[in-house]
Amino acid sequence: MKIQIKNGRVIDPKNNIDQQLDVYIAAGKIVGLGTCPADFTANQSLDASGLIVCPGLVDLSARLREPGDEYKASLVSELQAAVAGGITSLACQPDTDPVLDEPGLVEMLKHKAKQLQLAHVYPLGALTRQLHGKVLSEMGELREAGCVGFSQANIAISDTQVLWRAMEYAATFGYTLFLHAEEPFLAKDGVAHDGEVASRLGLKGIPSAAEVIALASILRIAEETGAKLHISRLSTAEGVAMIRNAKLKGLNISCDVSANNLHLTEHDLAYFDANCHLKPPLRTQRDQDALRAGLKDGTIDAICSDHTPVQDDAKLAPFAEAEVGATGLELLLALSLKWAEQEKLDLRQALKHVTQASAQILGIAAGDLSINSDADICIFDAATYWQVSPGALKSQGKNSPFTGLELAGKVKTTLVRGVVVYQS
Repeated sequence: MKIQIKNGRVIDPKNNIDQQLDVYIAAGKIVGLGTCPADFTANQSLDASGLIVCPGLVDLSARLREPGDEYKASLVSELQAAVAGGITSLACQPDTDPVLDEPGLVEMLKHKAKQLQLAHVYPLGALTRQLHGKVLSEMGELREAGCVGFSQANIAISDTQVLWRAMEYAATFGYTLFLHAEEPFLAKDGVAHDGEVASRLGLKGIPSAAEVIALASILRIAEETGAKLHISRLSTAEGVAMIRNAKLKGLNISCDVSANNLHLTEHDLAYFDANCHLKPPLRTQRDQDALRAGLKDGTIDAICSDHTPVQDDAKLAPFAEAEVGATGLELLLALSLKWAEQEKLDLRQALKHVTQASAQILGIAAGDLSINSDADICIFDAATYWQVSPGALKSQGKNSPFTGLELAGKVKTTLVRGVVVYQS
């Protein structure tokens, strides 16, 4: 199949492109930008007049709920949601049931995802067996099965000797560890940021120190071992400063921020909205300002959706008892554009944090429109507004703290390896 995407404004942060160009696709690859290749005759033409043509988005943190929690969401529903949001590649967390600590499970997940021919799925393997934080998983075998890195999801390793051994092993073989910084004892039973709002609402808090103390240990061990780290879902001003200093010292480290923490604060909990029961918790305005500034100056590398679909019933319980998580795949593009608009940044800077930077962190060939690269492409209308509502979301998880909000940035077409997998 040969496809020509005509009249679109092509934005490719990696190749520093922002101009009106036609895109030519053959055999699932990009074969031309601007100039039509010799002997190229399109079988299909897509008119992108007035639209943005960019690399398919790359999401660093999504829960697909398979295997084990299909009653919350299915691989089919969530990958359909991904392509509806312009996401063509995503990393999935290992906290499934059973946990992704066996090569066979990883191979099964990748095989099923490939058969669906929607977004590419890149599993993060469990760093420790059963995520118990005691015995290291068989990282070499998991890597061979298709894992792009290793994570504990939201479950911290409290034994620093285990963490040290994990980083030593990862450093030896060049693996990337994806760690969420949270000291488990300080965070125990907490459901909101430990501050004025939590106190007023009678909610048990998670102090900023929980992130700061955990991050200090992680960074110190990384400095000693030389491990390659990615800090997932940073949430505090102090954490941003620590990452900035670590990068200045030359540590091999990257980090991301959830779109939720980029746009919401503890004050959004004021009416006990269970959709705001998230991990990490929504923190102060000061923290949000630091996260935004850190993303703008390059301290924070990427934005993730932190997609965690849950059942409607699980959000009907009182705030403290409601299940943690919110849907995010279909909001990642629009929320990234909203941040850039508020910070007076151009589209190329906005898209960098959800394409090129994310792909580089995962170490995958994605996130750009280079010649001979896979034709994973998102075509969207930056000027069209749409309202976040359960009916507008393809994800099986309909809960979002942004419900009712109108956002700019509507995906029109998504291609994966040169095949149209979504059209609105």
